[in-house]
Amino acid sequence: MTSRVVLEGLEFHARHGVYDTEAVLGARFVVDAELHYDFAGLPDELNRAVNYAAVYDAIRDEVTGRRRYNLIEVLTDRIARRLLNDQPALARVIVRVHKPFAPLPGVFRDVYAELTLEREPAIP
Repeated sequence: MTSRVVLEGLEFHARHGVYDTEAVLGARFVVDAELHYDFAGLPDELNRAVNYAAVYDAIRDEVTGRRRYNLIEVLTDRIARRLLNDQPALARVIVRVHKPFAPLPGVFRDVYAELTLEREPAIP
């Protein structure tokens, strides 16, 4: 299967991070989600597809919700698992959480965590 829908560059302000100042001031987080499912020959019916508006809402909820994570790796995992749980048509997701203004002592373009998860095959 090679079909996918990509949500790229979803930007949110959130308060994840290890340092107290990150909890107070927050930072910009950027999320990319690759949604892999077989849509070749799909009928033109939303209930048969992956609803990427609902995917956006789930990502926004995970990033900006009440829960605060120290590690972007954990946030990435939570997003990927939620998408697989919420969207039964998904076979695989790739989620990237970027923290372009991470508190590092140097010049850099980006810091991100990436996770690929696949749905467990159904047991016959």
